[in-house]
Parts: sequence; structure tokens; C-alpha cells
Amino acid sequence: MQKPVLHTLLSPRLLDLYDVDNSIVVIIDVFRATSTIATALYNGAEKVVPVAGVEDCIATGKKLNAITAGERDGKIIPGLQHGNSPAEYPREFIEGKTLVLTTTNGTKLLHMALDKNASEVITGSFPNLSAVCEHLIASKKNVILGCSAWKDRFNLEDTLFAGAVISRVKEHFAIHCDSSLMAEDMYNLHRHDMYGFIRKLTHWHRLSAFGLEKDLEYCVTPDVANVLSLYKDGALVVA
Repeated sequence: MQKPVLHTLLSPRLLDLYDVDNSIVVIIDVFRATSTIATALYNGAEKVVPVAGVEDCIATGKKLNAITAGERDGKIIPGLQHGNSPAEYPREFIEGKTLVLTTTNGTKLLHMALDKNASEVITGSFPNLSAVCEHLIASKKNVILGCSAWKDRFNLEDTLFAGAVISRVKEHFAIHCDSSLMAEDMYNLHRHDMYGFIRKLTHWHRLSAFGLEKDLEYCVTPDVANVLSLYKDGALVVA
């Protein structure tokens, strides 16, 4: 039986090059949107509604009587209640509630994938690594690991997560894709010192200036919020 195909998308700008409508698209925004989504859902959020813009976020929050959250360039947006830190969403706060979220990069790529009729959209980061891998193996569909990047520019943390996925699922997929090979090699080089390596990254320097070091270490810790986050009927829910 022919294996499904796996590709790694290093920037949203490259999405047009891929067969999206025949693939599961994994939205990856390690620092911090997809880590926060997994954490909120793991801690009992009813759903997370990803929206592209700030005005959408405010309006949707009012309509759904939901918590509104978002950041631009690592800072909470004026007019929204919360930021994009996983630490802001413990169970005692988020359980049973709806979170409406807008972010710099991740929600943008998610909506791009939906607009291109992805067969399924899920979100992934190290906190839900195993759930993502198990789902991709079981689904037996083509996969695009979609790195949200930073304002369309390549970033390493999303690529490292793609590599972590590939290292676990590669026996089940046909992978003839240099970006996937590079992602896996990068991950294997640094997997045993992730906390040390992420301190070199441009996004670390951008966000650690706001005192977010613990946040960023959490975002590269496997399976601390191990639920599958699936886009369904306008929101991300636990599959």
C-alpha cells in the first residue's frame, strides 16, 4: 500500500506550492499560540476560537461572552483581556470557558489553510507532541507541517517541532522533501538540550525581554498538555 506524503512548510508564503485540499495541515506556532491553545484545551476550555484581527476578537468575545486574548510582537493588545502566555490559562481559570485568540502568526496561517480547503486542520506544539503524532499516523492522510514562522520569515522553533514530529512518524510516510529532512536533522542535533538551544533563537531574545523565559521553556517541553486540538465548526476543540 502506498504511504501518504509528508511535507514541511517553512513559511506561510510558501503555502501556494502545496496540495492543501488533500492534506491534514498542522499549524505550528511554538512561541506561543499553539502551545497556549493546547494548554487551554488541556485545562478544560470548551473551545478556542482563532480570529485574524483585533476587532474580530473583541466582537466575537462579546457575542460569545468569551475571554479575549491576543498579542502583537509579544505584547498584550490594548482592548483585549489576556495575552498569549500558556501560564495565563490554568484549569481553575479556563475550565468550561471559551477563549477567543488572535496572534501575530499562528491564527493567520490557520485561516490561510482553511481558505485553501485543507481536508483537516489541527494545531501542534511540543506540549501536545504525542497527540499530534498519534493522530497523523492513525489518519493515513497526506500531511503538511505548517510552520507559522515570524511575519513570513523562517524561524527555528517551529522547524524544530516539525522535526520532532517527523522523527516519530517518518516510518509511516513518504518524505521526499528537503525542508523535512532539514527539520529532522535540526531537531536531532538539539533534542537533548532544547532549553539551552532556544536561548540562541531570535524569538527567545524578542520575548525574553518581556520576562517570558519560563513560558518559552514550557513551550518546548513535550506532552505537558497532551490533547489533540482540532478545528471544527469555527473553533479549536479537543478531538
